[in-house]
Amino acid sequence: MTPYTFEQLTGIMKKLRAPGGCPWDAEQTHESLTRYLLEETYEVIEAIDEKSSQHLKEELGDLLLQPVFHAAIAEESGEFTMDDIINTLCEKLIRRHPHVFGDFEIKDSNQQIENWEKIKRLEKGNERPSALSGVPDHLPALMKAHKISEKASRVGFDWEHADQVFAKVMEELHEFEEAWAGGNPSRMEDELGDLLFAIANLGRFLSLNPEEALRKTITRFQKRFSYVETELLRQGVQMQNATLEDMDTLWDQAKHAERDNNS
Repeated sequence: MTPYTFEQLTGIMKKLRAPGGCPWDAEQTHESLTRYLLEETYEVIEAIDEKSSQHLKEELGDLLLQPVFHAAIAEESGEFTMDDIINTLCEKLIRRHPHVFGDFEIKDSNQQIENWEKIKRLEKGNERPSALSGVPDHLPALMKAHKISEKASRVGFDWEHADQVFAKVMEELHEFEEAWAGGNPSRMEDELGDLLFAIANLGRFLSLNPEEALRKTITRFQKRFSYVETELLRQGVQMQNATLEDMDTLWDQAKHAERDNNS
């Protein structure tokens, strides 16, 4: 069978949206599709974590459907077309890579990041008056903390050594303990936020992505918890009837099994 082309994909979408097509597809708007864009993005990340090429191929297709969908909606109202999207993207890539498409020279990827940000600031002009501008409001909180502190660092608002960041984390932890001892929920929330921000900053300072780190920890927790559940059921014990000591023993078994598999 001859493979489908990108033009055929956009044609399929137009047919789905046209009279006599699919009622659900025809009803969608930019706003109603927002949740699917987020869901498909996270499913792509899951496929990457699984290291499954087949799953990744499928999920990337689902993700690709989203800009195709949005382009079809925009074209119907005369806003822009898929060709406009592609043209804008190509112009941006060429403009922001003068070391590839021009005669500008860079030493390494760090200098490229600096130059990219410099070009972005020139492009945006007064649209982004602050060094912290351009971070989407709807990013997950840890990811947003990482991006905000990264932007602050680029203008020199940063620590010089990792020990200073560790000290800041311990300072925030101590302040959270004080708030907890004081029993004030509002202050506890503030101090917990400060502590999480400091930890996100520590991750960024050490070139570790806090969002990715937490996501992987959650996955490990789910796997270990599932192991504990399964083993208890195998023994004929409901989890709520098991002792904490029994559950801790099984949890340690799951941890050791992970280490053996990763060694």
